[in-house]
Amino acid sequence: MTLSEEKVQIPVRAGIFARIAGFAQRRKWLALGLWVAVLVGVWGGATVAGSDYREDYTIPGAQSQKAVDLLDEHGSAQAGDTLEIVLRSDGDLRAPATRQRVEAMLGQVAGAPKVTQVRSVYADPSAVAPDGRIGYATVLLHGTSEDMAESDTEKILKAAKTAEQDGLQVELGGEAARVLAESDSSGAEAAGIVAALVILVFMFGTLIAAGLPIVTALFAVGSALAVVVIASHVFTLAEWVPYIMALVGLGVGIDYALLIFARYRGELVKGETPERAATTALDAAGRTVFFAGCTVILALFGLVALGLGSLQGMALAVALTVFMTMLGAVTLLPALLGIFGPRFARQFPARAAKRSAKGKAPEGTTWRRIGVAAQRRPLLALLIAVVALGALCVPALNLRLGFSDAGNDSADSTSRKAYDLLADGFGAGFNGPLVVVVDGTAGAPGAGGADGNGLAARAGAAAAQTLRNTPGIAAVADPMPTDDGLVATVIAFPTTAPQDKDTSELVGHLRDDVLPRLGDTTGARYLVGGATAAAEDYSDKVAERMPLFIVIVVGLSIVLLMVVFRSVLIPLKAAVLNLLSIGASLGAMALVFQHGWFGVEPGPIEPWVPVVLFAIAFGLSMDYEVFLVSRMHEEWERTKDHSVAVREGLAQTGSVITAAGAIMVVVFSAFLFSPERALQQSGFGMAFAIFVDAVIIRCLIVPAAMQLMGPRAWWLPAPLARILPKVELEKHG
Repeated sequence: MTLSEEKVQIPVRAGIFARIAGFAQRRKWLALGLWVAVLVGVWGGATVAGSDYREDYTIPGAQSQKAVDLLDEHGSAQAGDTLEIVLRSDGDLRAPATRQRVEAMLGQVAGAPKVTQVRSVYADPSAVAPDGRIGYATVLLHGTSEDMAESDTEKILKAAKTAEQDGLQVELGGEAARVLAESDSSGAEAAGIVAALVILVFMFGTLIAAGLPIVTALFAVGSALAVVVIASHVFTLAEWVPYIMALVGLGVGIDYALLIFARYRGELVKGETPERAATTALDAAGRTVFFAGCTVILALFGLVALGLGSLQGMALAVALTVFMTMLGAVTLLPALLGIFGPRFARQFPARAAKRSAKGKAPEGTTWRRIGVAAQRRPLLALLIAVVALGALCVPALNLRLGFSDAGNDSADSTSRKAYDLLADGFGAGFNGPLVVVVDGTAGAPGAGGADGNGLAARAGAAAAQTLRNTPGIAAVADPMPTDDGLVATVIAFPTTAPQDKDTSELVGHLRDDVLPRLGDTTGARYLVGGATAAAEDYSDKVAERMPLFIVIVVGLSIVLLMVVFRSVLIPLKAAVLNLLSIGASLGAMALVFQHGWFGVEPGPIEPWVPVVLFAIAFGLSMDYEVFLVSRMHEEWERTKDHSVAVREGLAQTGSVITAAGAIMVVVFSAFLFSPERALQQSGFGMAFAIFVDAVIIRCLIVPAAMQLMGPRAWWLPAPLARILPKVELEKHG
């Protein structure tokens, strides 16, 4: 490979980003080769190592977690996570021939990996529906559903299917079975890339120019994904993390490269050489990309404050992705510009001259007019926009968090078929059993031995009887003791589905009223666990820690913007408007997914979606804030006329922000076609937040607010000015 050593003119006292651009252009083939080597190298390592994705939904201190820990302590893995082998016969399940075949099958299942105990469909009359056609056997797992390898679940399903003949249907239900219904969502990323390419072609007029931001993003996101595959052996990373990485990384990566490339095109149109245009673009827009990316990373690190394992791993993975996109924008993109620069130097000025010859208005004219309109009636524009977005925020006040269940799986999956059969035969609550753990050692001092065994047995029997008489409970299985007999497990099936609000209220009623009173009578301690109760605990923990998370993210972002803009009012205004756009997005999400607008099946919002949406959308909103206001600041420094600065800043950036926002929206919206409800919610929420931010806030509310603030927008108290470090967002001269 021959390395090009052409001279690149770098401005005097150029900043670090200009120097990086100059190096990348002088050694463009080396820079490109290094990126190819990194991409190939990390994917080679990832291929050899393989992935070890695992989810961690442990909730220290929660009652469901205490139930898991208690069962582990007493030599049992009856942590409340179960599988149901659901049977449907054309005749009667209790027929001798059918029973013989089913019992033989259950014996095979009992010997499968991770199976602690199998309770036969015939052990309890209530396990068969009144018409005798539908029944279920309960499989108690060793550990949680998240610990179950897909291959182990497949072995259980294969063993269960051996009985499927002569009019007998066998399906596998439960959280661990749902992994068998998961499908690849890679088509969503491809659709987003194609849509982004169309927007960029429309904006730049050539396929090569449109392809550079996408190529830059693909290199960055691809490298980050491979690193995360390897890192999954060390850190707790859920299987859905790569999809979120791709979702955010493609949008951010294309946007960052677009911001720099748009500035590069503007410099070429002004007559600069390709080399000088690239260094100027990196010296200005490169700084903007750097500080914008830092706000996203800071917002993601705020998720660490939640103390929830899977969210912490996701935050680190997406932060790595954002960092790689920043690195790609300031190193790989300049190298690509060095390769294609001479072509662009001919095309872009020629297109601008052709546009001028046709008498078309210069680029930015439309946005300049919008800015003038917002400045003419700033209070009215601000009021209309804020009231509209405020109305959208209202549904977010009643956001209900909860995990999706098998009822949201594809109709042809075994988990969905089992879900529907149980609902038909016994009611929707059989898809979300509650597991009441009876602690027989919690009573009188010295409880143990025969006394402890007796207490657990008596307290378990009392719990079963009490639960059978509790409104909202459809059926209760007999108590099952642990190996040492000191603890017992009672499985209860609600009358309502796991996602139903009444089920949430039932869990609270059992914990706060029914079981504490029973404990006072029996002397035992009762804990409500199982997947359904754990989902409630997880949702409650997220809601409890959300205020701290918001304070950390907003506080750090305000400080960073104070450093960047040397202003108090601009960071405060940015924080308030970002909260407004995210609130509107959560409200819209509640209307669509919680209340079932537009034909969507109603249900709760996945607990992790709002916090992930907040972190990512808040950071991305700051991207546009930094890009827009930095250009206003540049015009303010040049003219010292605040009205001109606001108007020209919008004129110079409005089209780029709109295009960048449109790319984000189409990339995120592509995930609406994912089969995973959580990804649908994430894609919709982020797309809506970016649409509101790029179109309504940055291009309407911000100009109006800046006009109202006037020169006070750039005010910084002297004490703060002395404390805060000085940075230059834009390099002039």
